[in-house]
Order: sequence, then structure tokens, then C-alpha cells
Amino acid sequence: MADVKRVLIVGGVAGGASTAARLRRLCEDAEIILFERGEHISFANCGLPYHIGNTIKERDRLLVQTPRQMSQRFRVDVRVRSDVLRIDRQNKTVAVRDLAAGREYAEPYDVLVLSPGAEPIRPPIPGAAAKRVFTLRSLTDMDAIKKIVDEETPARAVVVGGGYIGLEMTEALVERSVQVSLVELLPQVMGTVDPEMAFPLHQELSAHGVELLLDTSITGIQESGARMLDVHLSSGQTRQADIVVLAVGVRPEVQLARDAGLKIGDRGGIVVNGHMQTDDPSVYAVGDAVEVVDFVGGNPTLIPLAGPANRQGRIAADNISGRDSAYHSTQGTAICKVFNLAVATTGLNEKNLKRLGRRYEKVYVHPAHHAGYYPGASQMSLKLLFDPQDGKILGAQAIGESGVDKRIDVIAVAMRAGMTVQQLQDVELCYAPPFGSAKDPVNYAGFVASNVIAGDAAICHSEDVTTPPNGRMLIDVRTPAEVKDGTIPGAVNIPLDEMRDRLCELPRDKEMLVFCQVGLRGYIACRILTQSGFKCRNLTGGYKTYCAVHGVRGKAAAPAHEIKSDAGEKA
Repeated sequence: MADVKRVLIVGGVAGGASTAARLRRLCEDAEIILFERGEHISFANCGLPYHIGNTIKERDRLLVQTPRQMSQRFRVDVRVRSDVLRIDRQNKTVAVRDLAAGREYAEPYDVLVLSPGAEPIRPPIPGAAAKRVFTLRSLTDMDAIKKIVDEETPARAVVVGGGYIGLEMTEALVERSVQVSLVELLPQVMGTVDPEMAFPLHQELSAHGVELLLDTSITGIQESGARMLDVHLSSGQTRQADIVVLAVGVRPEVQLARDAGLKIGDRGGIVVNGHMQTDDPSVYAVGDAVEVVDFVGGNPTLIPLAGPANRQGRIAADNISGRDSAYHSTQGTAICKVFNLAVATTGLNEKNLKRLGRRYEKVYVHPAHHAGYYPGASQMSLKLLFDPQDGKILGAQAIGESGVDKRIDVIAVAMRAGMTVQQLQDVELCYAPPFGSAKDPVNYAGFVASNVIAGDAAICHSEDVTTPPNGRMLIDVRTPAEVKDGTIPGAVNIPLDEMRDRLCELPRDKEMLVFCQVGLRGYIACRILTQSGFKCRNLTGGYKTYCAVHGVRGKAAAPAHEIKSDAGEKA
């Protein structure tokens, strides 16, 4: 056990409160003082939109730990409404302003822990500071928004930003019968996933009456009455709203650290080592304000998530108390609910892999979340990114009504354990018809990726079949009835069950690009063609993925026999 220390913690919520609680459990004699600028030291900020939407009806359920509880249980000196203004590293003191009393005083430390979090970004546009324009980061923000929704029953709202908070706020407001226009600068919502994986979210938002304005920004906001705002868009259009919620992202709150001369990284966060120490060994930093190492890419990144912040707080406390504990990078594993869908991700997406110049391959599968013959089976889409040479898992994304969290969690653990896509084939997961399939979606993705690496199934992607060059032939192996609902332009329809009898119709000097609805029948067709002397590639994810990539709205569900099989081919 290290010598007794006087530890000051700046900021509560996930990182700071976790540091305080863990430190007390490890060191009963340490003097711990926690400063918080606001009134609440530990609350569930991820639950804020759900209280506004009345899913979480009791406000107190969001209070994880009150100052009184923290003081009584952990003997922490909790000082709310206390703003830490400056750090004097040479004399090891901080300057604190007591916001209630209006006085300033100095407090010495042996160890200082910074957990300032991140602040919402307010874009520099006219009117962004108007009275009925809000961000959502604190209980105070939540209370202000909910007061308007509860008391004024607003008719229209504009939500700016299609990330986690923007999507959750959109759902919450729609649940309160507010018509929402969702404005997003990018051509997709949920920028942490790839565009084709976000496409079902666009459909889901539209199905719930949300006006989705992609490739659009806000150019200004004007008050047009006591309770009305005119929101001006980059398209030249205007939307009227009773309330505007800015959810364009957050930035690390690092001014205190910067003023103290602590190192700030290229990503704008406080630089720390694996022990959560800054470049000053007496100063630690945790939570949304710090830069972490990406698990896959090895590059510095910002991951403002509660899970990493809690772990970082524990690790800082371990090291302060004399233990040797390290933070082992971040995968960015996360999930978001959007009405009836859930979208989840872990590791790097394809956009980031391209940006880093990383070698990768991708496959798509669209299985049922449990046995297809058991009532209630729903289809999910899963994208697996991997190194085509050694099979290392680089990332995964999934979207669907049910079972998405389980599959991404399993793949996240597999990544952390250093497993390959080949090993995903052998992962043994729970199976009973109400819960899964004998061939789980995780196994299924492993089969497809392993077949690619082994050379058993050459694949192509949507960009390959959009305008196939001379020397290639595009074949749709679905039934004629399915083809009537839509197909890829230029495709010739040869149903799978007729393939062997119609090989004579195919030119042997061309490569066959084959597709079905989700990939299984295309794989079987490719096996027939390859063993018959043809060169063939299968469109991974089939026509369903093609529709998502190209934004085709149509009947793109898998036929029943493709999602019901529990023991068919290794896709």
C-alpha cells in the first residue's frame, strides 16, 4: 500500500466518481476531495433522453450517487458548485471558486485527478445561443427541455446532428408527439458505422414520421416569436420549430489542463500513459477529456463513452494506491436504439480502415436473430471486417430489431482475446430456438470470412456489380418472383435450382458475378460454377446489401428458407 495521500478529484460523473469510490475501497486512510462545478456528482447522462421521452419516468433514477451518499458511504469530501480555476503544479495546489459563497481559495494536493469530461459543441452560427436552443449534457439541460415538452406540448422540433444523442433525442421527442426534423451534415446518420449499415436507420426514421435532412447544415436560427424559432438551412429552406436541440458532438474540456501546461494531443484530448498519468506524474486524467489508443489502429483517439471512463477511474485509483494497473486501449464498442432498431459497432469501420491505409476485407451476412422456425424471428444485418491474410478481426457492425447487442458483444470479446475470423467458426454459444440458432450469426460470419481466406468462395462487392466491365457476366440466381421486386441492372436471371442444367448458356471466357438475396444461394451457385470450370465471384450480402449501399428502397428481405435453416451449408 502506498503512503497516505491527499487526493483531489476535479469532476464527477463516470470517471471522477469511479476514481473516488475505488480509491476509498483500496485506501481507507487517504484524504479524498471531489470538486464538481454543478450540483450532481454522479448521474446517468446516457439516460437523459429517455427521461425526456418518459421511458424513464422518475428523475431520481438517473442519480447514481448523490453528494450525501458519496460522503456517507465513502467518506469523500464532496464539494459541489465548486469550480476549479487553476492548477499550480509547482506548489501542488489548485485554486477553487465556491460558486455558492462567491469566494476563492487554494487547496493543496499530493495527487490530482482530472475528470472534466467533454462539453457539447455549439456551432458558430447566428442564433445558436437563443433561449429555446439547447444542448443535452447535464441534468439541468434535461430539465429545461423536459419542462417545455411537458408544459407547452410543442408541435415541432429541429434536432441538429445524427449521432447517438441526436438519434436518441429524435426518438424521445417523437414519442412525445413532437414532429421532428433531423438535420445532419453528412450523407448518413450514425457516422460511427458505414453508410450501408446506416441505411436501415434512414428507413426507420422516415417510417416514424421524422423528416430526415441529410447533407444539410444549419446556417442560422432566428426567434420569430416568444415560443417560435426559424431555423435556416444550407439548402435555402427554413423550418419553424418550438425547440431546437444541438447534438453535433462534444469536445474534450481541457482548458484547465492546457493552462497548467499539461500535454494536449493532436486529437485535442489530455495525453496520458497506460496508468492514466499525464506528463506530470502527480496528475492523472480520466474520462471523456483524455486521448486513448485505438485497439485496432494503435492511433490516438477520443472515445467519449461511459464504460471506458469507469475503467479509467478504477485504473487511476489502483495506481494512486500503489498497485500496477494499466488501461489497454479502447475498441469503441457501442450501441444505439432507434425506435424498433438497434445499431451496434466495435473496432474500426471501413471508412477509418481506408483512412489509415489498412489492409482489410469485408463480408455481410443477414441471418435471423434466433431460429427462423420459432415465432418472432427477425432478420439482422452483420458486417465483419478482417485482415484477409491472417484473419485478424478489425471491426464489426450490426443492425436489427433483436439480438444485435449479443453478437457485437461476442465479437468484441473475440477481438480483445486476439481471435481470428477462423476461430469464430468454433465459438460455442447458447442455442435453443427462442434464443439463437445452431449456427449462430457469429459462427455464420466466421464461416463466410473463413471461406474467403481459404479460397473456397471468391467474393465481390456492390461497386463491382454496379457497372461490370466487359469480360464479366452478372447473374441473379433468385427466383423469377423475387426478381420482379427488383434486381441489379444488367443481370441475367438463372435461378439456382436451374443452374446445373443451364451451364451451356454461359460463356466460359467471362467471369461470373453471382448474387442472390443475402448471399447463401449465391455461394452455392459459385461452388457449382467453380467446380464446372467457370471463374466466379459471389456478391457478399447479396441484393439486400446492394440495396443498402445504393439506397434502394424496396423489398429486400430474405426469403423464409434462407433465414430458417439451422444446419445448412457453411455459407
